[in-house]
Amino acid sequence: MSPEEYQGLLKIASDQVPFGVYAIERQGYAELRNDHCKSVTQLKTLKRQFRGQGFKVMFNGGEKNAL
Repeated sequence: MSPEEYQGLLKIASDQVPFGVYAIERQGYAELRNDHCKSVTQLKTLKRQFRGQGFKVMFNGGEKNAL
């Protein structure tokens, strides 16, 4: 898959998850997710779990995206 195709899929995934994690990336590996969260606390916990495993997290809601 080309980088342009991947960016298009990220946009679609972002639109489908208004509040939650929609993708994670790490060194040539990317995974689209569909993790809807019910609270900011739940979103922060999920982000911390993925970051603890070395992933870059793309999400909607809460504070600044893609940290």
